[in-house]
Amino acid sequence: MIMPGRAANMSDGWETKRRRGPGHDWAIIKFARPGEIKRVEVDTSHFKGNFPESCTLEVCNLPDASIETLTDLSTVWSSVLPRTKLQAHTRHFFDQELSDTGVASHLRFSIFPDGGVSRLRVYGTLAD
Repeated sequence: MIMPGRAANMSDGWETKRRRGPGHDWAIIKFARPGEIKRVEVDTSHFKGNFPESCTLEVCNLPDASIETLTDLSTVWSSVLPRTKLQAHTRHFFDQELSDTGVASHLRFSIFPDGGVSRLRVYGTLAD
């Protein structure tokens, strides 16, 4: 999902298993350096019948946090992109829709209820 370039096919991205019960799937990404998010691309290319209905993006600024801390439900995450509808086989670009949450070290990308995403790109500025 965070590999360079465009996805070659469905197997060159993130595809989740069909969910039979409640809930949703998510991934946590640690930025190489903390920064402020200015633009996001969610690419569902090649996923024509198995794309997520919607997604959210949340951030936190905990550069030294363990995975246990980041997955703990009490960790404070700030919403960057509220739950937003997605389309099949489309490159979605978000900039004006994004909330200014300040500096972030990690991003939590959630998809509802399940499906596939070819690429996730986050553009911004590095923190001092």
